Amino acid sequence: MSAQPEFIVEAILKRDAFSEIQSGHFAAETSTRLTRRRLDRLPLWSRGIGRYLAAREARALKALEGVHGVPRLISFDRTGLIRSWIDGSPLHQVGSIDRRWSDDAHRLLRQMHQRGVTHNDLAKPQNWLATPDGHVALIDMQLATVHRSRGRLFRLAKYEDLRHLLKQKQRFAPELLTPTARRLLKRRSWPSRVWRATAKPVYNFVTRRLLNWSDNEGSGKELPSRIEAVQAALLAAPGVRDAVIVPFPQPGGTGIYAFVETDSSKTPNAEAAPDLLQVVKQLPRSAEGHIRTEVLALIAENRIEELEALLVHDPELAAILKPIAEARLNLTDRYIR
Repeated sequence: MSAQPEFIVEAILKRDAFSEIQSGHFAAETSTRLTRRRLDRLPLWSRGIGRYLAAREARALKALEGVHGVPRLISFDRTGLIRSWIDGSPLHQVGSIDRRWSDDAHRLLRQMHQRGVTHNDLAKPQNWLATPDGHVALIDMQLATVHRSRGRLFRLAKYEDLRHLLKQKQRFAPELLTPTARRLLKRRSWPSRVWRATAKPVYNFVTRRLLNWSDNEGSGKELPSRIEAVQAALLAAPGVRDAVIVPFPQPGGTGIYAFVETDSSKTPNAEAAPDLLQVVKQLPRSAEGHIRTEVLALIAENRIEELEALLVHDPELAAILKPIAEARLNLTDRYIR
Protein backbone atom coordinates (compact mmCIF):
# COMPACT_ATOMS: atom_id res chain seq x y z
CA MET A 1 0.00 0.00 0.00
CA SER A 2 1.39 3.41 -0.96
CA ALA A 3 1.92 5.97 1.78
CA GLN A 4 -0.67 8.69 2.30
CA PRO A 5 0.55 12.04 0.88
CA GLU A 6 1.45 14.60 3.52
CA PHE A 7 -1.50 16.85 4.33
CA ILE A 8 -0.60 20.47 5.09
CA VAL A 9 -3.11 22.16 7.40
CA GLU A 10 -4.03 25.74 6.54
CA ALA A 11 -6.85 26.26 9.03
CA ILE A 12 -8.97 24.43 11.59
CA LEU A 13 -12.57 25.08 10.63
CA LYS A 14 -14.38 23.40 13.50
CA ARG A 15 -13.95 20.79 16.20
CA ASP A 16 -16.30 18.61 18.21
CA ALA A 17 -16.13 15.32 20.08
CA PHE A 18 -16.29 13.26 16.88
CA SER A 19 -13.83 14.95 14.51
CA GLU A 20 -11.72 17.98 13.73
CA ILE A 21 -12.40 19.62 10.36
CA GLN A 22 -9.36 21.13 8.66
CA SER A 23 -8.75 22.87 5.36
CA GLY A 24 -5.44 22.42 3.61
CA HIS A 25 -3.69 20.67 0.74
CA PHE A 26 -1.28 17.87 -0.07
CA ALA A 27 2.36 18.93 0.15
CA ALA A 28 2.92 18.26 -3.56
CA GLU A 29 -0.32 19.92 -4.72
CA THR A 30 -0.41 23.34 -3.11
CA SER A 31 -2.98 24.75 -5.54
CA THR A 32 -5.67 22.13 -4.80
CA ARG A 33 -7.56 22.92 -1.62
CA LEU A 34 -8.97 20.01 0.35
CA THR A 35 -10.94 19.31 3.52
CA ARG A 36 -9.86 16.73 6.09
CA ARG A 37 -11.99 15.22 8.84
CA ARG A 38 -9.24 14.22 11.28
CA LEU A 39 -9.99 11.24 13.51
CA ASP A 40 -6.71 10.14 15.12
CA ARG A 41 -6.75 12.67 17.96
CA LEU A 42 -10.23 11.99 19.30
CA PRO A 43 -10.91 11.09 22.94
CA LEU A 44 -11.02 7.35 23.55
CA TRP A 45 -14.73 7.44 24.42
CA SER A 46 -15.72 9.02 21.09
CA ARG A 47 -13.16 7.48 18.72
CA GLY A 48 -15.32 4.54 17.67
CA ILE A 49 -18.35 6.77 17.07
CA GLY A 50 -16.26 9.27 15.10
CA ARG A 51 -14.87 6.57 12.81
CA TYR A 52 -18.30 5.04 12.33
CA LEU A 53 -19.74 8.41 11.28
CA ALA A 54 -16.81 9.10 8.94
CA ALA A 55 -17.28 5.66 7.36
CA ARG A 56 -20.92 6.53 6.65
CA GLU A 57 -19.80 9.77 5.00
CA ALA A 58 -17.19 7.96 2.91
CA ARG A 59 -19.74 5.43 1.69
CA ALA A 60 -22.21 8.16 0.72
CA LEU A 61 -19.56 10.20 -1.11
CA LYS A 62 -18.51 7.12 -3.09
CA ALA A 63 -22.11 6.50 -4.11
CA LEU A 64 -22.48 10.15 -5.18
CA GLU A 65 -19.30 10.35 -7.26
CA GLY A 66 -19.88 12.73 -10.18
CA VAL A 67 -22.98 14.47 -8.74
CA HIS A 68 -22.50 18.23 -9.01
CA GLY A 69 -22.74 19.88 -5.60
CA VAL A 70 -21.31 17.01 -3.55
CA PRO A 71 -17.66 16.80 -2.41
CA ARG A 72 -15.47 14.16 -4.04
CA LEU A 73 -13.96 11.55 -1.74
CA ILE A 74 -10.15 11.59 -1.95
CA SER A 75 -9.22 9.07 0.75
CA PHE A 76 -10.47 7.48 3.95
CA ASP A 77 -8.61 5.51 6.62
CA ARG A 78 -8.38 5.30 10.42
CA THR A 79 -6.63 8.67 10.62
CA GLY A 80 -9.26 10.63 8.74
CA LEU A 81 -11.34 11.39 5.68
CA ILE A 82 -10.13 13.74 2.95
CA ARG A 83 -12.55 15.23 0.43
CA SER A 84 -12.50 17.94 -2.17
CA TRP A 85 -13.10 21.51 -1.08
CA ILE A 86 -16.29 23.30 -2.15
CA ASP A 87 -16.39 27.08 -2.11
CA GLY A 88 -19.60 28.34 -0.59
CA SER A 89 -21.31 30.01 2.34
CA PRO A 90 -23.61 28.14 4.76
CA LEU A 91 -27.24 28.99 4.31
CA HIS A 92 -27.70 30.50 7.78
CA GLN A 93 -24.95 32.99 6.94
CA VAL A 94 -26.30 33.81 3.48
CA GLY A 95 -29.66 34.69 5.00
CA SER A 96 -31.78 34.40 1.84
CA ILE A 97 -32.17 32.29 -1.27
CA ASP A 98 -33.62 32.86 -4.72
CA ARG A 99 -35.50 30.67 -7.18
CA ARG A 100 -32.32 29.59 -8.95
CA TRP A 101 -30.88 28.25 -5.70
CA SER A 102 -34.20 26.56 -4.85
CA ASP A 103 -34.43 24.84 -8.24
CA ASP A 104 -30.85 23.63 -7.97
CA ALA A 105 -31.47 22.30 -4.45
CA HIS A 106 -34.37 20.20 -5.73
CA ARG A 107 -32.17 18.99 -8.60
CA LEU A 108 -29.44 17.95 -6.17
CA LEU A 109 -31.86 16.06 -3.94
CA ARG A 110 -33.34 14.24 -6.95
CA GLN A 111 -29.90 13.12 -8.11
CA MET A 112 -28.91 11.97 -4.62
CA HIS A 113 -32.09 9.99 -4.23
CA GLN A 114 -31.66 8.45 -7.68
CA ARG A 115 -28.35 7.06 -6.38
CA GLY A 116 -30.16 5.62 -3.35
CA VAL A 117 -28.61 8.10 -0.91
CA THR A 118 -30.49 10.10 1.71
CA HIS A 119 -28.69 12.84 3.64
CA ASN A 120 -30.73 12.62 6.88
CA ASP A 121 -29.35 15.86 8.37
CA LEU A 122 -30.78 18.61 6.19
CA ALA A 123 -32.51 20.43 9.04
CA LYS A 124 -29.13 22.08 9.69
CA PRO A 125 -28.74 25.15 7.45
CA GLN A 126 -24.96 24.74 7.94
CA ASN A 127 -25.08 21.68 5.69
CA TRP A 128 -26.52 23.68 2.77
CA LEU A 129 -24.04 25.85 0.89
CA ALA A 130 -24.65 28.65 -1.57
CA THR A 131 -21.72 28.60 -4.00
CA PRO A 132 -20.27 31.74 -5.63
CA ASP A 133 -21.92 30.84 -8.97
CA GLY A 134 -25.36 30.63 -7.37
CA HIS A 135 -25.62 26.85 -7.15
CA VAL A 136 -26.15 24.50 -4.22
CA ALA A 137 -23.79 22.15 -2.43
CA LEU A 138 -24.35 19.71 0.42
CA ILE A 139 -21.74 18.76 3.00
CA ASP A 140 -21.42 16.82 6.28
CA MET A 141 -22.80 13.41 5.33
CA GLN A 142 -21.96 11.61 8.56
CA LEU A 143 -25.62 10.62 9.00
CA ALA A 144 -26.24 9.80 5.32
CA THR A 145 -27.57 6.38 4.34
CA VAL A 146 -26.87 4.42 1.16
CA HIS A 147 -29.98 2.29 0.75
CA ARG A 148 -29.67 -1.19 -0.73
CA SER A 149 -33.32 -1.20 -1.68
CA ARG A 150 -35.93 1.44 -2.44
CA GLY A 151 -38.33 0.15 0.16
CA ARG A 152 -40.36 1.88 2.85
CA LEU A 153 -37.36 3.07 4.88
CA PHE A 154 -35.82 4.73 1.83
CA ARG A 155 -39.10 6.43 0.91
CA LEU A 156 -39.53 7.79 4.43
CA ALA A 157 -35.95 9.14 4.55
CA LYS A 158 -36.36 10.63 1.07
CA TYR A 159 -39.56 12.37 2.20
CA GLU A 160 -37.80 13.83 5.27
CA ASP A 161 -34.95 15.14 3.08
CA LEU A 162 -37.51 16.94 0.93
CA ARG A 163 -39.43 18.26 3.92
CA HIS A 164 -36.25 19.67 5.44
CA LEU A 165 -35.45 21.44 2.17
CA LEU A 166 -38.92 22.96 2.31
CA LYS A 167 -38.23 24.06 5.90
CA GLN A 168 -35.15 25.94 4.69
CA LYS A 169 -37.26 27.62 2.02
CA GLN A 170 -39.89 28.46 4.63
CA ARG A 171 -37.23 30.21 6.69
CA PHE A 172 -35.16 31.90 3.96
CA ALA A 173 -37.61 32.36 1.07
CA PRO A 174 -41.23 31.68 2.11
CA GLU A 175 -42.49 33.35 -1.06
CA LEU A 176 -41.14 30.36 -3.04
CA LEU A 177 -43.35 27.84 -1.27
CA THR A 178 -46.25 26.46 -3.27
CA PRO A 179 -49.57 25.44 -1.63
CA THR A 180 -48.50 21.79 -2.03
CA ALA A 181 -45.19 22.51 -0.31
CA ARG A 182 -46.99 24.16 2.61
CA ARG A 183 -49.16 21.08 3.03
CA LEU A 184 -46.11 18.81 3.00
CA LEU A 185 -44.48 20.88 5.73
CA LYS A 186 -47.37 20.07 8.03
CA ARG A 187 -47.17 16.32 7.37
CA ARG A 188 -44.38 14.75 9.36
CA SER A 189 -43.56 11.11 8.66
CA TRP A 190 -44.25 8.67 11.50
CA PRO A 191 -40.50 8.16 12.25
CA SER A 192 -40.18 11.94 12.62
CA ARG A 193 -43.12 12.04 15.02
CA VAL A 194 -41.71 9.16 17.05
CA TRP A 195 -38.29 10.83 17.12
CA ARG A 196 -39.70 14.08 18.46
CA ALA A 197 -41.73 12.31 21.12
CA THR A 198 -39.07 9.87 22.37
CA ALA A 199 -35.46 10.20 21.23
CA LYS A 200 -35.14 13.94 20.59
CA PRO A 201 -35.35 14.98 24.27
CA VAL A 202 -32.50 12.56 25.04
CA TYR A 203 -30.53 13.80 22.01
CA ASN A 204 -30.97 17.42 23.10
CA PHE A 205 -29.82 16.61 26.63
CA VAL A 206 -26.67 14.86 25.39
CA THR A 207 -25.77 17.45 22.76
CA ARG A 208 -26.66 20.62 24.69
CA ARG A 209 -25.65 19.60 28.22
CA LEU A 210 -22.87 17.05 27.70
CA LEU A 211 -21.34 18.08 24.36
CA ASN A 212 -22.11 21.83 24.66
CA TRP A 213 -23.57 22.21 21.19
CA SER A 214 -25.56 25.38 20.75
CA ASP A 215 -29.26 25.83 20.09
CA ASN A 216 -28.74 29.42 18.91
CA GLU A 217 -31.84 30.62 20.73
CA GLY A 218 -32.64 34.13 21.85
CA SER A 219 -30.13 36.41 23.49
CA GLY A 220 -32.45 37.85 26.10
CA LYS A 221 -33.22 41.47 26.91
CA GLU A 222 -30.29 41.66 29.33
CA LEU A 223 -27.63 41.07 26.66
CA PRO A 224 -26.95 44.74 25.70
CA SER A 225 -26.52 45.80 29.33
CA ARG A 226 -24.28 42.81 30.00
CA ILE A 227 -22.09 43.66 26.99
CA GLU A 228 -21.77 47.23 28.25
CA ALA A 229 -20.82 46.07 31.75
CA VAL A 230 -18.25 43.54 30.52
CA GLN A 231 -16.60 46.03 28.18
CA ALA A 232 -16.37 48.67 30.90
CA ALA A 233 -14.83 46.15 33.30
CA LEU A 234 -12.26 44.99 30.74
CA LEU A 235 -11.24 48.53 29.77
CA ALA A 236 -10.68 49.28 33.46
CA ALA A 237 -8.40 46.24 33.92
CA PRO A 238 -4.64 46.97 34.23
CA GLY A 239 -2.67 46.69 31.00
CA VAL A 240 -5.68 46.65 28.67
CA ARG A 241 -5.37 49.12 25.80
CA ASP A 242 -8.69 48.34 24.14
CA ALA A 243 -11.43 45.73 24.07
CA VAL A 244 -14.21 44.82 21.68
CA ILE A 245 -17.12 42.49 22.36
CA VAL A 246 -19.25 40.59 19.87
CA PRO A 247 -22.12 38.16 20.50
CA PHE A 248 -21.81 34.55 19.40
CA PRO A 249 -24.07 31.46 19.63
CA GLN A 250 -23.39 29.13 22.55
CA PRO A 251 -25.30 26.52 24.58
CA GLY A 252 -28.40 28.10 26.05
CA GLY A 253 -28.49 31.16 23.80
CA THR A 254 -26.12 33.97 22.86
CA GLY A 255 -22.77 34.44 24.54
CA ILE A 256 -20.27 37.27 24.79
CA TYR A 257 -16.90 36.94 23.06
CA ALA A 258 -14.29 39.53 24.08
CA PHE A 259 -11.13 40.41 22.16
CA VAL A 260 -8.75 42.23 24.51
CA GLU A 261 -5.74 44.17 23.22
CA THR A 262 -2.83 44.04 25.65
CA ASP A 263 0.92 43.41 25.67
CA SER A 264 0.51 40.90 28.49
CA SER A 265 -0.03 37.22 27.74
CA LYS A 266 -2.05 36.86 30.92
CA THR A 267 -5.83 37.04 30.93
CA PRO A 268 -6.89 40.33 32.55
CA ASN A 269 -8.98 40.17 35.69
CA ALA A 270 -12.29 41.96 35.43
CA GLU A 271 -15.31 42.16 37.70
CA ALA A 272 -17.69 41.29 34.86
CA ALA A 273 -16.38 38.40 32.77
CA PRO A 274 -17.34 37.45 29.19
CA ASP A 275 -18.09 33.88 28.16
CA LEU A 276 -14.95 33.74 26.01
CA LEU A 277 -11.97 36.06 26.31
CA GLN A 278 -9.13 36.12 23.78
CA VAL A 279 -6.00 38.17 24.40
CA VAL A 280 -4.52 39.74 21.25
CA LYS A 281 -1.46 41.87 20.59
CA GLN A 282 -3.21 44.07 18.05
CA LEU A 283 -6.85 44.58 17.12
CA PRO A 284 -7.67 45.17 13.43
CA ARG A 285 -8.50 48.79 12.66
CA SER A 286 -9.63 50.80 9.67
CA ALA A 287 -7.58 53.63 8.18
CA GLU A 288 -9.58 56.01 10.39
CA GLY A 289 -8.66 54.03 13.51
CA HIS A 290 -12.00 52.29 14.09
CA ILE A 291 -11.88 48.67 15.27
CA ARG A 292 -13.03 46.25 12.55
CA THR A 293 -15.75 44.64 14.62
CA GLU A 294 -17.33 42.95 11.59
CA VAL A 295 -14.26 40.81 10.87
CA LEU A 296 -13.84 39.94 14.55
CA ALA A 297 -17.46 38.76 14.50
CA LEU A 298 -16.55 36.27 11.76
CA ILE A 299 -13.84 34.86 14.03
CA ALA A 300 -16.10 34.73 17.08
CA GLU A 301 -18.78 32.86 15.12
CA ASN A 302 -16.21 30.53 13.50
CA ARG A 303 -17.05 31.75 9.99
CA ILE A 304 -13.54 31.12 8.73
CA GLU A 305 -14.39 30.46 5.08
CA GLU A 306 -15.93 33.94 4.81
CA LEU A 307 -12.98 35.48 6.62
CA GLU A 308 -10.48 33.86 4.27
CA ALA A 309 -12.39 35.08 1.22
CA LEU A 310 -12.34 38.61 2.64
CA LEU A 311 -8.61 38.58 3.39
CA VAL A 312 -7.47 37.36 -0.03
CA HIS A 313 -7.39 40.95 -1.30
CA ASP A 314 -6.11 42.56 1.92
CA PRO A 315 -2.71 41.10 2.94
CA GLU A 316 -2.12 43.82 5.53
CA LEU A 317 -5.33 42.95 7.36
CA ALA A 318 -4.60 39.25 6.91
CA ALA A 319 -1.28 39.62 8.74
CA ILE A 320 -3.12 41.00 11.80
CA LEU A 321 -6.07 38.61 11.73
CA LYS A 322 -4.32 35.32 10.96
CA PRO A 323 -2.86 34.84 14.49
CA ILE A 324 -6.20 35.91 16.01
CA ALA A 325 -8.13 33.42 13.88
CA GLU A 326 -5.67 30.60 14.60
CA ALA A 327 -6.04 31.15 18.37
CA ARG A 328 -9.84 31.56 18.32
CA LEU A 329 -11.79 29.95 21.13
CA ASN A 330 -14.98 28.95 19.29
CA LEU A 331 -14.52 25.98 16.96
CA THR A 332 -18.09 24.81 16.51
CA ASP A 333 -20.87 25.42 14.00
CA ARG A 334 -23.49 23.34 15.79
CA TYR A 335 -26.93 24.92 16.08
CA ILE A 336 -29.72 22.64 17.25
CA ARG A 337 -33.24 23.61 16.24
